[in-house]
Amino acid sequence: MRFGLFLSGSQKPAALGDVRESIARGADDGFSSVWMSQTFDLDALTALAVAGSQVPGIELGTAVVPTYPRHPAALAQQALTVNAALGGRLALGIGLSHQIVIEGLYGMSFERPARHMREYLSILMPLVRGENVNFEGETLTARLGLNTPGPKDMPVLIAALAPRMLRLAGEMADGTVLWMTGAKTVAEHVAPAVTEAARAAGRPEPRIVCALPVCVTDDVEAARALAAERFEIYGQLPSYRAMLDREGVQGPADVAIVGDEDEVSARIEALAEAGVTDFVAAEYSPGTRTREFLKTLL
Repeated sequence: MRFGLFLSGSQKPAALGDVRESIARGADDGFSSVWMSQTFDLDALTALAVAGSQVPGIELGTAVVPTYPRHPAALAQQALTVNAALGGRLALGIGLSHQIVIEGLYGMSFERPARHMREYLSILMPLVRGENVNFEGETLTARLGLNTPGPKDMPVLIAALAPRMLRLAGEMADGTVLWMTGAKTVAEHVAPAVTEAARAAGRPEPRIVCALPVCVTDDVEAARALAAERFEIYGQLPSYRAMLDREGVQGPADVAIVGDEDEVSARIEALAEAGVTDFVAAEYSPGTRTREFLKTLL
């Protein structure tokens, strides 16, 4: 299992110089990857291109870029350009976002999201492989090719939690990127579905990238209280709420990996046994104890 770092929430850098420093520190500490969320601050792909091009050797991923606001051909062109700037080190994570965002903030239809993702991948995947595409779906159409220079082996991962989305992650994409999903749910729900879909489609073994909040501490109660406050919104969004319910927990604080070194090590090992290929740590508390411990696992 590979180890990465998640730049998200309160730990997400506010300026491009900070992004570069966070990536450089992760690389110096020996992590395999750094992942950046796409919310309403820095554009993740642009930030990774600018800051990441100054730090060699480490994979850089988006977790995730929402699909609805960007036509798949436009996203393919941007991602290929970023991948060229990074020398082939980009992992493109994409996702539906949430109905409250797409309909409430963008004013776009969120009808039949699985259909949307299938059509999106039908255009995006050929283009990022350097192929022409001639596709006309119910909601998306593309008849073009791209001449963007650079590598054409960029992994594309989708945020997949529901069964139909997990099938798409294995059948059409290179795997899935998860958030707020515990080891039990990965083992019983995510890994079997995405792996079987990949095998049935004759595709390589999929990546299962799992990001979770992490805090190494002796004050477990305080750390869980902080997680409950900081990540409260994820317990209210339907897709994450469904995963928390599958896990049998009340809220995000219960899937946060919290405890002393032995407890955190055991929780991370459980993720590896569940089928996670890449564990991505979202450090959310001050101090260096969490980072220093994570470095010992690399």
